[in-house]
Amino acid sequence: MIELKELTKKYADYTAVDHLSLNVDKGEIYGFIGPNGAGKTTTIKMMGGLLEPTTGSVFISGINMSEHPEKAKRKIGFIPDRPYLYEKLTGMEFLRFTADLYHVDVNVFFKKAEENLNMFSLTDWSNELIESYSHGMKQRLIMSAALLHDPEVIIVDEPMVGLDPAAIKLVKELFKDLAKKGVTIFMSTHTLKIAEDICDRIGVIHKGTLIAKGTTDDLKREAQVTHADLEQVFINLTENNNP
Repeated sequence: MIELKELTKKYADYTAVDHLSLNVDKGEIYGFIGPNGAGKTTTIKMMGGLLEPTTGSVFISGINMSEHPEKAKRKIGFIPDRPYLYEKLTGMEFLRFTADLYHVDVNVFFKKAEENLNMFSLTDWSNELIESYSHGMKQRLIMSAALLHDPEVIIVDEPMVGLDPAAIKLVKELFKDLAKKGVTIFMSTHTLKIAEDICDRIGVIHKGTLIAKGTTDDLKREAQVTHADLEQVFINLTENNNP
């Protein structure tokens, strides 16, 4: 469902992402971890069609993002790390705006909007201006919007930032349920415990290069630690790949 082929992004002499290749299968939750500045968000933005790669390709459900960007983006629910919203709209107005971008049928929209707002505990705030929302509420609204068109692929950058423990639990269970229904989820995160809890496979990026990938057990073997959590595995792998 997601295929990255030799994906590279350069800024003058600086290479943010360097010949990154990976595949994510239908219904898989793939975790993407790495230090600050490793290239995670740059990769996410290229996958979502927000940045043009210097070289390489992004395929979403078999569609080349560079050749057919609108068609590819219709398959994606994109959740950024910071909720950029039109704050003079109400929550419901923002959902309607988003639904119109994806040509969601009006009758389907109202049903889906009601379900999503209820799921994310935003029903009582649906007619309030977004500028009055807390950061966590804005993040939940973005997630509500991203699910309106029933995307085949969800690309999410730091999904738990600003969420309280109850909302984190909700999102974890939601991602698991969506994956069971065949939705593919690509998730960048600094919260290693969350990656360990819900991801089927994990890729480790360091200085723009994918240095390891596989299940948690695969990564433990590669890091040469058998009885350690993912945090220690991550530290071992990145330290071993420093010059």
